[in-house]
Amino acid sequence: MDAAALTRTGTATTAQAATGATSRQAIAQNFDSFLLLLTTQLKNQNPLEPLDTNQFTQQLVQFASVEQQLKTNDTLGALLNSSKAQNATNAAAFMGKTVTADGATTQLSGGSAKWVLNAPRAAADAVVTIRDSKGNIVFQDRGTLAQGANTYSWDGRTNANGTAPDGDYQITVTARDVAGQDMTVKSEISGKVTGVDLSGETPVLLIGATRVSIDTVKSVSG
Repeated sequence: MDAAALTRTGTATTAQAATGATSRQAIAQNFDSFLLLLTTQLKNQNPLEPLDTNQFTQQLVQFASVEQQLKTNDTLGALLNSSKAQNATNAAAFMGKTVTADGATTQLSGGSAKWVLNAPRAAADAVVTIRDSKGNIVFQDRGTLAQGANTYSWDGRTNANGTAPDGDYQITVTARDVAGQDMTVKSEISGKVTGVDLSGETPVLLIGATRVSIDTVKSVSG
């Protein structure tokens, strides 16, 4: 496995750790201050007018609550670190695998780009529009779709009789069934995972320059 393929934002991780340490330090300072005030109050109370029992009980409850909060924060921090490590391990396992995921953007490479179009019903009229990364329409096609999964391939040919350069392209579909009713056609993309980005809360798989959130993956092969 190529270590360079796994990317991580060290700054974000460091910032999160610093924030957690600062929060814990603040709670610890409050805890120490509370303990000091409570013990001072007990030492200096008037023997003839001792501390009210209810008030003393409330303060002890607060004392225990702060102590429990410190322990809970430590436990949650440990669980979070463990979860992140597990996510990183799981994401790394996708390296070199071919995945299929929900999405509309895929790469045109070597004159080939493919999508899977899922139609809930047979489409008597379907217009496919392909846009470049700037949102410009480069190609439109018209035809029919069968119910279920339809593989749509594009060779990079543009409506201006040119050839689109390699890069990311997005597909959209407007379709009507045999009764003339509009329907939603969902798209899927597939490709080999070449890298993993672990900088965010959810790992992102890289298929070339195309980014796929790991929670959108529907199947894995290879």
